[in-house]
Amino acid sequence: MAPAPPTRDRLLSLDVFRGITVASMLLVNNPGTWSAMYWPLGHAAWHGWTPTDLIFPFFLFVVGVTTELSLRGRASGDAVKKIIRRGLLIVFIGLMLNWFPFYRDGNVPGYPDPTIADRMIYKITHIRIPGVLQRIGIVYMIAALIALKTTRRQQGIVVAVLLLGYWAVLTRGPLEPPEATVASSVDRALIGQNHLWAQSKTWDPEGPLSTVPAIATGLLGIMAAPWVRERRVRELSLIGAAGLIAGKVWDFAFPINKALWTSSYVIFTAGFACVLLALCIWLIDLKGVKGWTKPFEIYGVNPMLAFIGSGIMARVLGMAGLQLASYKLYYAPYFSPKLASLLWGLSFVLLWLGILAIFYRKRWILKI
Repeated sequence: MAPAPPTRDRLLSLDVFRGITVASMLLVNNPGTWSAMYWPLGHAAWHGWTPTDLIFPFFLFVVGVTTELSLRGRASGDAVKKIIRRGLLIVFIGLMLNWFPFYRDGNVPGYPDPTIADRMIYKITHIRIPGVLQRIGIVYMIAALIALKTTRRQQGIVVAVLLLGYWAVLTRGPLEPPEATVASSVDRALIGQNHLWAQSKTWDPEGPLSTVPAIATGLLGIMAAPWVRERRVRELSLIGAAGLIAGKVWDFAFPINKALWTSSYVIFTAGFACVLLALCIWLIDLKGVKGWTKPFEIYGVNPMLAFIGSGIMARVLGMAGLQLASYKLYYAPYFSPKLASLLWGLSFVLLWLGILAIFYRKRWILKI
């Protein structure tokens, strides 16, 4: 843990935007039951988008913004070591989170009466290698290293090459069903089916090929950072609107798709992020409307603790049966299924707000 930097060194609007993103991530990842959810709280079935599909790219976009802010004035050689160390550490933590609790709970295929050793061996031989933190670490590392060696114009060229190249590669095959895409073939070839997302088995939403355009999301955040730093709301709003329009137009030829992280999805979600971040800057920094911001600021200054800690807690609650038991006892009997599921998720978010508030008061931040 490290003490938080002085308030004057932080952009409140950026912390709030990041906090909204992280709190939303906890909400959609932790419903009372996956069988009853309001549609905005679930991902699009395949092509298309819902509000939930905006959360991850928003976070990567903010990673890009904060990366540019942190790299200003640093010597290149010193920065390279820190970037690589931090990126690899985030990937490692993601792998450990996927591995936790380090053994297979419940039935073990092929073992009618498995020992603890059988459970541990099965778990490590079926650990999911891709993941959210793994993608964050890789995107941060590559985007930051590119930013160190390029101008803003050159970064724009890199983004264009990545997105157009990905479009050309992915459209060499079908874009559906999920298991038939070029990205899924690369997932299986490079990682193997035992190490992919367990719910699909044949492809992974954070697979290696779809991580390539995700790097462009991080770079777009880096490119937008000067406007954020200088609170240039007009420029952010205009470029954001242009991104929204361009993404929707591209959608006709290359559908917006979160699982494939399509090029149209990159442009559309980056445009959306610019517009909403401009709104936060205008409302919070320029107009001084801050009465509502504290809960999101608390989430925003400690995003890694919120994500890692809540992931471990959710896993433990699920294994112990406490998540399902609390849902059935305190929520399901009194509310409609969808509302009960939402209220359980909101309770989880509020629980973590309380935990993070303690760290906020102590000025402790989990830095990686």
